[in-house]
Amino acid sequence: MNGGTGGTGRAEEHGVREMDPPRSRGGERQVPGFEHISDLEEAVRRHEHVSDLEETRGHGPDEEARGRERQVLDRIERVRRRGARVREDRITLAHGAGGRATHTLIEAVFLESFRNPMLETLEDGAVADGLAFTTDAFVVTPLFFPGGDIGDLAVNGTVNDLAMCGARPRYLSAGFILEEGFPVADLRRVTASMAEAARRAGVWIVTGDTKVVERGKADGCYITTSGVGTLDRPVRLSAASARPGDAVIVSGPIGEHGITVMLARGELDIEADLCSDTAPLNALVDVLLDACGGGEGGDGGAVRCLRDATRGGVATIVNEIAEASRVAVVLDEDAVPVRPAVRGACELLGIDPLYVACEGRMVAVVAGDSAEAALAALRSHPLGSDAAIIGRINDDPPGLVLLRTSFGGTRIVDLLVGDPLPRIC
Repeated sequence: MNGGTGGTGRAEEHGVREMDPPRSRGGERQVPGFEHISDLEEAVRRHEHVSDLEETRGHGPDEEARGRERQVLDRIERVRRRGARVREDRITLAHGAGGRATHTLIEAVFLESFRNPMLETLEDGAVADGLAFTTDAFVVTPLFFPGGDIGDLAVNGTVNDLAMCGARPRYLSAGFILEEGFPVADLRRVTASMAEAARRAGVWIVTGDTKVVERGKADGCYITTSGVGTLDRPVRLSAASARPGDAVIVSGPIGEHGITVMLARGELDIEADLCSDTAPLNALVDVLLDACGGGEGGDGGAVRCLRDATRGGVATIVNEIAEASRVAVVLDEDAVPVRPAVRGACELLGIDPLYVACEGRMVAVVAGDSAEAALAALRSHPLGSDAAIIGRINDDPPGLVLLRTSFGGTRIVDLLVGDPLPRIC
C-alpha cells in the first residue's frame, strides 16, 4: 500500500505523531527485516516498469510491453519452481517472522525431515478421524501490551488455528518456559489472562508443563500451546480450494496487533492510540459457516478457505492461497480496511499494512455468488462488524497476488523475506 512516508504530514492526519525519526542511512528509512532481497523480489524489482499488469492488458499494449510482462512472469515462475534451500549457515530472526525465509526453512528442513501426506498441506492444523490438532509457540515482547498480553495471545492463537480448520475448539495444553527471576506476580497475571481467554472461547486448558532456565537465557516467559477440536460440520477447508470467481474477504481492519506491539516496546518515539485486536474467532467462524458452509457433500459449501492473518499479515495469507490453488489473487487497495492510526504509523515506519500481523482477523475465500451473504453474516457479529470484500480470485497469472492501487495501477504483492516487526506473537 503506502510504502513511502512522504514526510509526517499524512501520518499526523491519521492521529499518529513521530516524536523522533527512526534511524536512517543514506536518506532512506531503515526497517529491520529488509536487509536481504530474495531472487523472486529481485526479479520483480528488475522489471518494475511493467508491474502494471492488469492495466496494460486492458488497454492493448504493444508487443514489446507484452514481451516484458511475460519475462517478469516467466522469471517469477522459474524462481518459484526451484527447490527450497536454506542459504544461511545460522538461524536469523527472519526465519521466524512468517515470510519467505520462514517458508523456506519449513520446506527445506522441517518438511524434508517430517514429510507425510497430512503435513504436506501446510494448513493451520492437521485434520484426521473427526478431530483437528494444532500447536503454536509465543515469544512476544513485551509480554504485556495495550489490549492483551502473551497469555490471551497464546489461547486465542491456538483457538483460531483450530477454527480455521472448520473445527470446534475443545481442549488446550500449555507449556511454560520461565526465566529464573521472573516475577510470580507477572506469572499470575499471565495465567489469569489465559483463564479468561479460555472462558471466552469456550475451551479448557487441561494439561501442561513448566520448565525454568537460567537468568538471561529467556525473555521472562515463553508459552507453547496445543489444541484439539472436533469436526462437527461436514466441511473441508483448504488453501488449495480457491477457484476463479471467488471473493476474498477480511473480517475487519488489519495491522492493529503488530503496530500496537511494536509501539509498546518504546524503541520508536511514535504516539498512537492503538490496541491489539487479539480475540478468539471460533464464534465468528460459526456464524459464517452457518450462513454459507457445510453442504451435504462435505466440501464446506460456499466457504473455500479460512486463514487467520498472523505473522506476515494478509499479504502472506493470500500469497499462500494463490500458490496452493494456482490462481491469481487480485486485491483492491481502497477496499482493504485499515484504521487511520495504523495507516499513519505504517507511513512513518515505511511499511505496508498488508504485511502487518493481526491476532483477531481472518481472511475468508468464498464462492463469488455467496460473497454478499458471507459479508452480511460476518458483519452481524461484533468481531466482523467491519468486514470487507477486498478482492477476487482470477485464473491468471497463476500463483501471484496483484494489488490494484489507489493510483489506478497494479503491482505485485510478494512475500517478504522476513518481517519488519519481529517477535509480535
